Amino acid sequence: MERRTAHQLVLETLRRAILTGRIPGGTRLVQADLAEQLKVSTTPVREALRDLATEGLIKLDAHRGAEVKSLSRDEVSEIYRLRRILEPEAMRLAVEHITDEELATAAAICARADDERDTAAWVELNQRFHNVFITATRSPRLAVILQGLHDAAGMYVAATLTQGADRRSEANREHRELLDAVRRRDVQAAMELQLAHVKRTMELIERAVGDIERPPGA
Repeated sequence: MERRTAHQLVLETLRRAILTGRIPGGTRLVQADLAEQLKVSTTPVREALRDLATEGLIKLDAHRGAEVKSLSRDEVSEIYRLRRILEPEAMRLAVEHITDEELATAAAICARADDERDTAAWVELNQRFHNVFITATRSPRLAVILQGLHDAAGMYVAATLTQGADRRSEANREHRELLDAVRRRDVQAAMELQLAHVKRTMELIERAVGDIERPPGA
């Protein structure tokens, strides 16, 4: 239990620092240094780095070690191009199969997100909200693909919140509208709302990535 607690501490600390930009893209993460800073052994650090790599926040290399991923216009374009293709079908399936319990879970996440001001915590709630509908598709292969795309988008979603865009309240409103459509079992409305949500997020991400890539004074 003690080692698991240390692992969770390291994971949450690093995830929050990466998502909020305190550890910028391209930064090398040295296990021994992190263990010393966080007052833990290298084992929970190693486990946390593996988890962060799975979430798409860092890259692991056998020779170079761990490095925080940099935001890439090409990568995010690919992520959201695939999401635009897959999300409408996923929403159609979700409306067909979602349970009252899953709807209640999504509503509870919405309520928490309305009050959440911490960037990393909000991004996590955002992912959990969408995962409710991904799971509700009852399509394991589609769920694996979409969950991977959502995980890979986490850094980009966070960038829209730290670049001065008033995205949090807008996204919360979009989530509530989507949830209402699913509750009504309105397949067409749910598909259209989800696609609009994806497109709007992509617009803001492209703006945020452009601001990051643009040299000062350009």
